[in-house]
Amino acid sequence: MFAIIQTGGKQYRVKTGDVLKVEKLEAKDGDTVSFSEVLLIDSGEKTSLGMPTIAGATVTGKVLKNGRGRKVHILKYKAKARYRVRKGHRQPYTEVEIKEISAK
Repeated sequence: MFAIIQTGGKQYRVKTGDVLKVEKLEAKDGDTVSFSEVLLIDSGEKTSLGMPTIAGATVTGKVLKNGRGRKVHILKYKAKARYRVRKGHRQPYTEVEIKEISAK
């Protein structure tokens, strides 16, 4: 059984036991989170497709940790203008373990 959920502007294909990194959620380590924007649920013999979401369907998970990703370096340069800018960015994320997929 798997589901497709939407969080942080992105879509993820998840099943029970999966660990995934999503855009930062306002939850602490060990908290339970619920994703209500479920787009599709496939149980093997039956597929439920939402228009755009499935009413009453939820995917619950447990927050394992909050962190920040690898540093991405941004370099800007303009020739003949003595213009050079160097910046860095670390995207925050939340690591979630999927515990249950339920459709009502």
